[in-house]
Amino acid sequence: MTVSTDEEGPSCLDEAFLRCRDLGMRLSRQRKMVLSLLWDSQDHLSARDIFEQLNAEGRAIGHTSVYQNLEALQSAGVIECLDRASGRLYGYRSDPHSHLTCSDSGAILDLDIHLPADLIARIEALTGFEIESYTLQLTGRRR
Repeated sequence: MTVSTDEEGPSCLDEAFLRCRDLGMRLSRQRKMVLSLLWDSQDHLSARDIFEQLNAEGRAIGHTSVYQNLEALQSAGVIECLDRASGRLYGYRSDPHSHLTCSDSGAILDLDIHLPADLIARIEALTGFEIESYTLQLTGRRR
């Protein structure tokens, strides 16, 4: 699930395909299947989840092919990869954004958070750093 205000990455699956082509990536049947599943689910999935869902839908793909395509797409910046204690999760978004994780279910919500300029200025003054970008990792429970 996504709560969005401004998106900088591909806004649809076709744009993700175009981004791959622009990067010189081959759009194999398997790569298209992996990207399509991520965009259709708009969730954060493990490689195993992707493998199982594609095969359950009758779209035959091997474990190795799933891992290789996820690595290539993530390395090229087409998709995101979140390292969690339970393993890596992959999402369809590649633009800078924040995440809210449900403490009960582990579900991850994509958020576009824009901190107030005065808060950014205070952080810069306290740290001596110029903030170029940021993401927040939030955890909570539904009320």
